[in-house]
Amino acid sequence: MSTRPGPGYDRSDAGPDLDAIMSERRHLLGLAYRLLGSLAEAEDAVQETYTRWYAMSRQQQDAVESPGAWLTRVASRVCLDLLGSARARRERYVGEWIPEPLPEHTQWATGRPEDATADPADRVTLDESVNMAFLVVLESMTPAERVAFILHDVFRYPFAEIAGITGRTPGACRQLASSARRRIRSARASANPAARQAGIVRDFMQAWQARDIDALVGLLDPDATMIADSGGLVAAVLHPVEGGPRIARAHIDIARAAPDLTLAETTVNGQPGLVAQRDGLTVTVYAFQTAGPRITRIWAVRNPEKLHSWTSRRPPGTPHATTIAGHGLAGTHRAAAAVDP
Repeated sequence: MSTRPGPGYDRSDAGPDLDAIMSERRHLLGLAYRLLGSLAEAEDAVQETYTRWYAMSRQQQDAVESPGAWLTRVASRVCLDLLGSARARRERYVGEWIPEPLPEHTQWATGRPEDATADPADRVTLDESVNMAFLVVLESMTPAERVAFILHDVFRYPFAEIAGITGRTPGACRQLASSARRRIRSARASANPAARQAGIVRDFMQAWQARDIDALVGLLDPDATMIADSGGLVAAVLHPVEGGPRIARAHIDIARAAPDLTLAETTVNGQPGLVAQRDGLTVTVYAFQTAGPRITRIWAVRNPEKLHSWTSRRPPGTPHATTIAGHGLAGTHRAAAAVDP
C-alpha cells in the first residue's frame, strides 16, 4: 500500500524532510504490526498516519519539532483505536483467530528501537517481539496494556511519552507495562533456541510425511494444542485440538487424504516453521512453540486473507520439501475437520 501523497500534492510544499518522513514507514509498519497482529491492518494504520501528516499545512508541519516522533505518536493512537474495534470483530470471527504470519526476510520486522535504556532483564528484542508465541500472548492483553508494553519494552519509549498517547499517567502506563510483562514471562521461560526448534520441526515434518504416528506422538507434548485459523473462508477445525495423540492422528488423516501437498521448512515470524503448498501456492503456514524435545503448540494459518505475502512463494527449503498429496485439499480439510477436539 502506498503512503505517497495523492495527485496534486506539490513536493515543493512538503518541506525539506520529505524523504526523512517517508523513511519512517518501515519503523511505523513494524510498530503497527506488533500492536495489531495483522499486516493488512498495520498497513491501513500507517496509511492513515501519513494521511494525517499530509492533511496538515506546511506551517503546521514545520512547527513539528520531531516529525518521526509525531508519526509514531499518531500511528500508536490509530492502532489503539483499531485495537478496540478489532476485539469486537474477533468476537464475531469464525473459528480461532491467529495473528497474520510473516515470511522470512520481512525487512521492517527488525526496525530500529528508539533507545536502549530499558532494564536488560526486561528487554525484549525486536526479533523476539514478532514470533508467534509472543504475538498470541499479546492478544490476551487489553489495548492499553499492549500499547504501553510494545512502546516501552520493545521500542524503548519513555512512559512520559506513552502517557500522552494512551491518555493515562506515566505511573499508570508503568503498571500496564508491568502487567503485560508478567504475561510475557511465562511464554518466554520455556522457549527453545531456534536451532533446536528447527531440528524438532524437521523431525515432525518427516514423521508426518512418513505417516509415522508413533514418531509424531513422541515429538508432541502430551498436553500439546493445535489451533487452526480459517476465518470461515476454507475448511478447518474450528476449535483447538488438545493432546499429542489427537494432534498426531489429525496429521496422519491429512497425510492419507492429501498426499499431493508439498511441505517445506521455512521461517515464520522469525522462528522455524513449515509451509504446505499445492501447485506452488501456499495454503497453510505452520508456526510452532517447543519446550525441551517436544512441540507444545502448533498454529496453522489457513485463512487466505492472511496468506497474501506467502501465496506467490515457492517453498524456500527445496532440499527439505516433501510431498504428501493425492485427493486434493477438500479431502485434507474434511479429514482435519473430522477430528473431535
